[in-house]
Amino acid sequence: MPPAFRASSGQTVLITGARAPVALHHARLFHAAGWRVVLADMPARPLSSASRACAVYQRLPSPRFHPEDFANAFEALVEREKPSLIVPTCEEVFYLTALRERRSLGAEVFAPGLDQLQTAHNKHDFIRQCEGFGIAVPETRLLTTPEDITSLGKEAGNLVFKPVWSRFAGQVLVAPTAGKLKQVAPSAAMPWVAQERLEGDEISAYVLARDGKVLAVSMYRSLYRAGAGAGICFEPVKDPATRAFIGTFARNTGWTGQVSFDLMRLEDGSVRPLECNPRATSGLHFFQDADRFVRALTIGGQEVLPDVSRIQAVRLAMWVYGLPAALRSGDVGRFRKVLGAAEEILGTGDDPAPGRAQIPAFLEIAAIALRNRISLQSATTRDIEWNGPDQSSI
Repeated sequence: MPPAFRASSGQTVLITGARAPVALHHARLFHAAGWRVVLADMPARPLSSASRACAVYQRLPSPRFHPEDFANAFEALVEREKPSLIVPTCEEVFYLTALRERRSLGAEVFAPGLDQLQTAHNKHDFIRQCEGFGIAVPETRLLTTPEDITSLGKEAGNLVFKPVWSRFAGQVLVAPTAGKLKQVAPSAAMPWVAQERLEGDEISAYVLARDGKVLAVSMYRSLYRAGAGAGICFEPVKDPATRAFIGTFARNTGWTGQVSFDLMRLEDGSVRPLECNPRATSGLHFFQDADRFVRALTIGGQEVLPDVSRIQAVRLAMWVYGLPAALRSGDVGRFRKVLGAAEEILGTGDDPAPGRAQIPAFLEIAAIALRNRISLQSATTRDIEWNGPDQSSI
């Protein structure tokens, strides 16, 4: 049964992953619904810590590289702030659920069990799970040796390759050349998948559920991305086939927490699941009615539908990534039209500070990227990535 929350309760919520725009949005929603908001993460200056919704920001050790220090610091934070609810937003959810299974945290962690999270995150196991639920899926093959790739032969030109444990499409290869494919070296420890390449309209979905009951759904399309990965500008969509898929998945898994999907809508109107992100994603930004959303998350009841219809965007990222993409495609007119119609996600009229906080937050990420000789995108998640069950050391 759900805990005895009240939407405007004066209770404390602890939101982790404060670097993410979705954590900022959660903070604003809970704050507007009357909750005291505590935020936690690893960076020194994450976006959300600048928000007027943030009562306390606590910096934590990296759960990926310092799991015991993270566990001890997180327990101390919970003991000090006494939250009624813990809402993870990024891949730290894996470490928090592992911690929950080992130690009593004294507050609900709004997330399913670690085994469920890993199955959903694993790009092969997720497809097999959906197939077991009777859902039509793209053909998806597990690759654990270089010979597995060689055996595909000319088929490789019609496939999409990606690591089983990955995020933001950072390593995805679509119909790669033979030369590109030679750079892929799957192993039992770091497997890949080869997935049927589908043509159609890609749809993303953000979902809240508790005990298999869907509480909120937001479907959207990414108009611009940071490179090939994370979206930076989104428009809402509606799709009955996607909603039907979500209901089937939630019901069969008994899911509790946040979960997000990428799907392909085919020409005949049917959809195929491509992959799952068992965490918050940008569809959250299409919910603005704080009382209704927080009540759904904490108490349940009728399914909440999005109440925002405008395009949502991170404007600074649009100039950094969107404009160069528009220049390459020769469609600057579309870029100008979308940017003019878009509503800013970070710096809002009643909470402008997170917009200004983008620069120091970006510089901190850039320093991590330079120090470790990795991409900016990899640097955003380096300290919280979950790349398989061997990381469950806490």
